[in-house]
Amino acid sequence: MNHTDQDTPAAQCNGPLAGVRILDMATVVAAPFASTLCADMGAEVVKLELPDGTDPLRGLAPVKGKLPLYWKVTNRGKRGITLDVRKPEGRALLLKMLPQFDVLVENFRTGTLDRWGLDAETLRAANPRLTILRLTGFGQTGPYAGRAGFARVFEAMSGFTNLAGDPSGSPMHMNYPMGDMVAGLFGAFSIAAAVADSRRAHAQGNEARGREIDLSATEALFRLLEPLAVEYEQLGQVRKRAGNRATYTAPSNMYATADGHWVSLVASSDPIFRRLCHAIGEPAMADDPRYASNPARVLHLDALDAVVKAWFAAHDYEAVAQALGAHEIPFSKIFTIVDILEDPHFQARGAVVRLPDPDLGSIPAPCMVPRFSGHAPPAPRSGPAVGEHNAAFYAELGLAPADLETLRELQVV
Repeated sequence: MNHTDQDTPAAQCNGPLAGVRILDMATVVAAPFASTLCADMGAEVVKLELPDGTDPLRGLAPVKGKLPLYWKVTNRGKRGITLDVRKPEGRALLLKMLPQFDVLVENFRTGTLDRWGLDAETLRAANPRLTILRLTGFGQTGPYAGRAGFARVFEAMSGFTNLAGDPSGSPMHMNYPMGDMVAGLFGAFSIAAAVADSRRAHAQGNEARGREIDLSATEALFRLLEPLAVEYEQLGQVRKRAGNRATYTAPSNMYATADGHWVSLVASSDPIFRRLCHAIGEPAMADDPRYASNPARVLHLDALDAVVKAWFAAHDYEAVAQALGAHEIPFSKIFTIVDILEDPHFQARGAVVRLPDPDLGSIPAPCMVPRFSGHAPPAPRSGPAVGEHNAAFYAELGLAPADLETLRELQVV
């Protein structure tokens, strides 16, 4: 695809995935986040949505007036086109454009594209090299394959939510769709793996073949909970919620200071625990047999936590921070977004970048992660408006302005 530098998101000028072309026809958060991460790494991503702009992400908070702030940051670095692939003309256009792409990203319920006449065989006939990322709640097979799902459903079913909350209360969801973001991370990893596979085949003189990636968001979350199955099988233990306390290492908890700040502290290794004992004025605890090793400390969590909690409660945050810092104890005050924006380390690292935006001038967003040597592009532009790049994109595909106007009248684009 050849288009002007003005239309090219800045992040796509170089990077580890430079030259990879992705067509993102997914909705909401998880799968679009996967392609955005690839765009951060240099891939060229075209965002395809319905002509009426009804992607739910455009209405998901935060929204400022009619400006979809969530959309702007989650779909950064992408060109935006519209196309209704459910209509015959739209289906034909999609198949015509597929040879220009390496990856197709979709997150419709299992079987949806098949019903629209866009089954894997049809897509692969249009482009044998095409990798298709199918990100769904429960995967392409199994009794739940056709179910709808959202982040909280994935989190609940994977066992993730069962670990969050106070033991005397209900399990708890966090106020953010973490399940979607984890699935998006696995999606980006999957695309990068498929690209590496394709490039390896090419280097060996073989014809690259497309892959079909079956990514279950529920399985992605469960994959993070690595020791739970063996813990249950071998020890008969079902890990449950424990508030802010970790039950696998100690001390590791959240404590309140005298002036009302919450601090997360981890001192699980023996050397760090010994330093902590000196920091809180209890050096004898380091030689107490109850606390001599991490397994011993876990067995005596209540007694240990009571001592640490009392020390925090007797000191203001500044005194706590000074004592813990002087003894090199891993800790952090619980940051809000305000703390993040004002923190000198985040500022020095450029952890927050400004995305150029046609409506707001620029908007803040997290930086590109991770950082590759030799890849330091300007911040990408914010997510595109509905059909913003239709004229340029479809001209590159060979459509005359009159043809595009006809398709617009038919609500195909």
